[in-house]
Amino acid sequence: MKEPDPDDPLAIAEYTPGGQTALVDAERWPTLSAEGARRLETLRSHADAPAWVHAAGDRLSSEAVRRVRQPLPTTDWIDEHLETARRLPAYRRRAADLRSLQDFPLITRDDLVDDVSAFVPLDADLSRALHGSSSGSTGRALLIPDDIEDTARTFHLMVSLAAEQRVEWAPDHSRLALAHVVKQRQAFTYASVISSFDQATMARLNLDERGWRSPNTRTRFLVAQNPQAFSGSPTSLAELLEPELVAELRPLVIFSGAMALSRALRHDLERAYGCPVIDIYGLHETRPIASRADDGPFVVLDRRIHVEVVDELGRPAQAGANGEIVVTAGENPLLPLVRYRTGDFGRLIDVDGRLAIADLEGREATTFLASDGSRVPCVDLTQHLQAAGAHGWSVVQDATGRVEATIVRGDSARVTAALEALLGRTVEVQRRGSLSDLGEGKPRRYVSRA
Repeated sequence: MKEPDPDDPLAIAEYTPGGQTALVDAERWPTLSAEGARRLETLRSHADAPAWVHAAGDRLSSEAVRRVRQPLPTTDWIDEHLETARRLPAYRRRAADLRSLQDFPLITRDDLVDDVSAFVPLDADLSRALHGSSSGSTGRALLIPDDIEDTARTFHLMVSLAAEQRVEWAPDHSRLALAHVVKQRQAFTYASVISSFDQATMARLNLDERGWRSPNTRTRFLVAQNPQAFSGSPTSLAELLEPELVAELRPLVIFSGAMALSRALRHDLERAYGCPVIDIYGLHETRPIASRADDGPFVVLDRRIHVEVVDELGRPAQAGANGEIVVTAGENPLLPLVRYRTGDFGRLIDVDGRLAIADLEGREATTFLASDGSRVPCVDLTQHLQAAGAHGWSVVQDATGRVEATIVRGDSARVTAALEALLGRTVEVQRRGSLSDLGEGKPRRYVSRA
């Protein structure tokens, strides 16, 4: 492994360019053609490209390339899924008692952190495994066995979601097919090709200016590549609103995930680029669960996903009631999850005959103590923060009831008035210019210690 930059006291070895390289290109892309290799090298060696930290490929055989273009069948999938789960080390001793889905216990992230191998089938094809990690909102790192075909199939799910918005997203070798963008002090970045998308190029890019020789090189590189699609968290997607990028880039579609996308940021991106902004709800452990292309509920995807909502005691919530979202996920054959507690909250409703999640709030169903002793749910705060045009926020109430709010953009006076009216308390509001000012990763939007 290469050594980190000795002049940077915060440098981490695994983010040193080339420090994690393990395979050669023939192993990363078994079907790579001469034309695909030429496009890849052009991307890698572009004069304004960042210093690529890593090298990653989809590792798909020609047979796998054909398979991943189609979704997995969903007819009667759950019975087979539960039969697989009964054979997992986590359940084998009590398999006879696990007759139906509701017989399975609820599991949490801690169960996976403690022993993820107990949830991997003994006959799993580990030659298809990728090493993924997720820090989550608690900071406890979780190593996740990702399946190469599942990962590749997720890209084609994105193509199909774009098609639902009347976006024709086909390979265009004059453009980057997909730019997955992050904004972190240090991050894995790489150039790649998508074998199942006619070997079109894609890249994972860190938009933090410290990853580029200068802000101008970042802009020139993005303009030169002119990505057909962007994906990322709201923190990174907000960077795309810089005027010099808006003037030149022409994405067909933008995908947001990992944390809540505010209404104001969605609308700003839509106005800037004139394209759909699709919000995907999911976890690394479960893969995508639901999506929306407007400010309405998240519609559960037509894939091997089963969604429940449970109350604070882990019992099925009453119809239409708010509770914790629990997911049974059968897309990743290396991690067949049954009744996984997401730590997110919402309620299940019907939208034109399809199951959907309304009032989705990540990580905590937080309530705030009002001056009259009543509890105010965080969704009420969300509605007013959205209406005031905030791109993101953090609202914290201490044990004495004192409330501080930090908002990104938006009308701070309107936020102050609304929150004080809701809570009957004085609220101190600070305004920031960028989502990155709320901190890296997935910040807690609401905390109440009262």
